[in-house]
Amino acid sequence: MSERLTTRWVVLDIEGTLTPTSQVHVVLYDYARPRLGPWIDEHPEDPRVTEAVEAVRAESGLAADAGTEEIVRVLHSWMDADKKAAPLKTLQGLIWEQGYARGELTSEYFPDVVPALESWRSSGLSLAVFSSGSVAGQIASFSNTTEGDLRPFFRHHFDTVNAGPKREAASYHAIAQGLGDPLPSEILFLSDVPAELDAAKTAGWQVVGLARPGEPFAAADFGLHRTVASFDELEILLK
Repeated sequence: MSERLTTRWVVLDIEGTLTPTSQVHVVLYDYARPRLGPWIDEHPEDPRVTEAVEAVRAESGLAADAGTEEIVRVLHSWMDADKKAAPLKTLQGLIWEQGYARGELTSEYFPDVVPALESWRSSGLSLAVFSSGSVAGQIASFSNTTEGDLRPFFRHHFDTVNAGPKREAASYHAIAQGLGDPLPSEILFLSDVPAELDAAKTAGWQVVGLARPGEPFAAADFGLHRTVASFDELEILLK
């Protein structure tokens, strides 16, 4: 039996919701890891890179003159711990953007994702993304997929830089403003992480948890949140 909801906006998490976690933790992380140091050294004039490097030094307590090797050591430790650090996400996003543009990376989505996106858009719903990965990385990941270019599906992209931490209600208030201030009840958030759903619910949003088989949060406690195993179990209509 499907869950029926009405809304105006559908905001989607990526990892564990649209794509297998392995797409990020194995494919994308393995691609970025050896390229972090060379990227930093080869882009000394890029303000996005220099700001990220300064942020790594500040957040990790490194000396102001710490070199690339020390910076990369910190970045690798953050990757190992799956730390959602903004400077790491910025650098990863730039590297992934180039990888997708060169055709060296291709995103793969759960089989129910693209049919659901097509159905929701054809119903008049507006779609957005909120991920811990940088906006640049998000857009790049949608540009080259096994299903083609998915970028046209999404009207807005949010990350922990332009919105805030995913487990804080204030971030969802900020996103609502970015969407044009619809009523909170006119926004639906889909994620596989219960703490993120808690924060969005606190902000007044509708939420549904994704407990996809084989994913890290498949057996998590979603509390009172409605939970489904795939988008096939959802019927989302325009409010």
